[in-house]
Amino acid sequence: MKIVENNKVFIIETKSTHYVMAVDCEGVLNHIHWGKPCKAEDYVCSYNGWEKNSNHSAREFSKTEYITFGGTVYRPNAIAAKYADGCREAVLTYDSHKITQEDNSLLLEITLKDKPYNLLVTLCYRIREGYDVIERFAKIKNASDNLIILDKTASGEFNFPSKRPYTSTNANGSWGAEFKMENTELKNGVLSYESKKGGSGHTNSPFFILSQNADEKQGEVYFGALAWSGNFKVELSRDYVGTTRAVIGLNDFDFSYNLHAGEEFITPSVYCGYTNGFAEMSNQMNSFAACHILPKRYAKEPLPVLYNSWEATWFNVSCESQQALAEIAASIGCELFVMDDGWFGERKDDHAGLGDWYVNEKKFPNGLKPLIDKVKSLGMRFGLWFEPEMVNPDSDLFRAHPDWTYHYDTRTPSLLRNQLVLNLTRDDVKEYVFKCMDDMLSQYDISYIKWDMNRAFSETGAENLENPQELWYRHIKAVYEIADALKAKYKDLQIECCASGGGRADLGSLSHFDMVWTSDNTDPVDRLEIQNGFSLLYPIKCMRAWVTDTNRRKRPNDLDYRFNVSMQGSLSIGGNLLEYTKEELDTHKKYIELYKEIRNTVQFGKFYRLADFKRDELYATQYVDDSQSVVFVCTNANSFFTEKFHHINLCGLDPDQLYEVKYFDNVIKKSGSYLMNVGLDFDTWGPLNSIIIMINKA
Repeated sequence: MKIVENNKVFIIETKSTHYVMAVDCEGVLNHIHWGKPCKAEDYVCSYNGWEKNSNHSAREFSKTEYITFGGTVYRPNAIAAKYADGCREAVLTYDSHKITQEDNSLLLEITLKDKPYNLLVTLCYRIREGYDVIERFAKIKNASDNLIILDKTASGEFNFPSKRPYTSTNANGSWGAEFKMENTELKNGVLSYESKKGGSGHTNSPFFILSQNADEKQGEVYFGALAWSGNFKVELSRDYVGTTRAVIGLNDFDFSYNLHAGEEFITPSVYCGYTNGFAEMSNQMNSFAACHILPKRYAKEPLPVLYNSWEATWFNVSCESQQALAEIAASIGCELFVMDDGWFGERKDDHAGLGDWYVNEKKFPNGLKPLIDKVKSLGMRFGLWFEPEMVNPDSDLFRAHPDWTYHYDTRTPSLLRNQLVLNLTRDDVKEYVFKCMDDMLSQYDISYIKWDMNRAFSETGAENLENPQELWYRHIKAVYEIADALKAKYKDLQIECCASGGGRADLGSLSHFDMVWTSDNTDPVDRLEIQNGFSLLYPIKCMRAWVTDTNRRKRPNDLDYRFNVSMQGSLSIGGNLLEYTKEELDTHKKYIELYKEIRNTVQFGKFYRLADFKRDELYATQYVDDSQSVVFVCTNANSFFTEKFHHINLCGLDPDQLYEVKYFDNVIKKSGSYLMNVGLDFDTWGPLNSIIIMINKA
């Protein structure tokens, strides 16, 4: 790991790649190379400034590192600014650079300057030992005496080497169908992925993945994942000479930011890399997140098996019902008991109570202490559900402060799920939200919060802001700041980020929260596809996966299948334990015990996607660490008219090591090379069946 500067040629050397830039003869920072290492002396800046013709300037074809709006460049830009004299284009040229060592990382900062207006843009590149992941962000400073308005502030611009079209992989989903991945060949024009709803959303994901002839094991893969939970935009473009570029960062939809004299704006980080195959990409990001992105307190600890009471009681919670559920949850091996919606204010359904974060005395006459004491006496920790960013019109909070929501006085507010969005850009609203949660945490022994957010933004009026278009950015920053403040005061607190399922399942949330709720859809067949998409760039341990009873009437499946799906992430229980038979509870206990034996391997081991339904009529994943390997195999819900036999090749094993493999009633001993190169055969055993294969060194 090193960063070399040689006559304004900058070489960032990661574990096995080079990222290279150079300042050209006009002072513009250009991209040179991203990929496998070359000799340092071979890198030169090739820009010559020749005009091609009056419609295609030389700069149109250059591979800039951070292109501005204006001049003779018309492709997607990384930054756009308006100056006090009315000028609406920026010209950034090299000003200075520095290289800093920070603990186990190196930071390169290259400052570009628009000299007439004293706008400074510092492009930051941070690398860490042992990874091919580069953290990129930009610091934009107004060093003038006048206001500068930023209309676009991307975290990074990227250039890719091949003239052949790349395949773009991103989600095309919805609520209940997050992370449904689609591949699109980028042949020409601009392909964009974005969110405009206030969260990173259920539809597209805030990342890019570009590949050529790649699969799990091989092929060039470029990726960049944005650490942001609000509106984002990814613009992928390919011009007519075959140059592919990407711009990723905050969405410029309805966005601008007033940068006053002396102020600095820092963009969200984007974590990018180049790998050989998708498995290497996922495994680097899985490990990198645990070491360098997740909140430190629990980053390297396995997440507990939790029970959530939502589907058992819905809004009809009471001390007695929750205590009864807690007794059963403890008996089957759960380590954390979470009471969901319905415990506060006048909350009987989703029409009232949001914003009134005090305990409902009718449901809990003696407060929450009797329930929490019971949960703790059973050896579990206690968690509680909040939706702190929202308010019902039928609430004490709204009646007292109707102006605390995003609104326009001349418009009727749009209700979604019977609720409105609180204006967290106001200091008094932000302080109220923190105080409500702080009061509950200080009064009760609560070690876990499920933070929910169940609607998109609308009527985005924020009269408190000098520039109301800043609200999209400032709201998400307020969410992060509240979560950080709670965790700073309550050192052992864990917070789960939920937004109607996976509406904020991104690296931004995971920089401040300990895990994410991936989807409200807990149907196990659907979850396999959702979990597959999540696993591409996000850490497995942070993927909460519930075993529930939802949709069983529509698609019958047994507990074995549901457990085998949910054990591929962070196992959680969400069914109505009060209705289960002794045999069903014994099944829960059996699988929870097994999960605890393999939990470290699943949450921290190397991860491989061995098969999927679209390609193989079978879904299989493998997890490997130094002590063991475990493989989950699931058939789909199709009829029996599928292939008669299935086959999988394992990954990540020591080729010279002898392994004992247990599956079905078989116990075989084979070398790692045999299991990876010859593999295992399966007879078809029908729809909606599954097995767990245990592999240990013989």
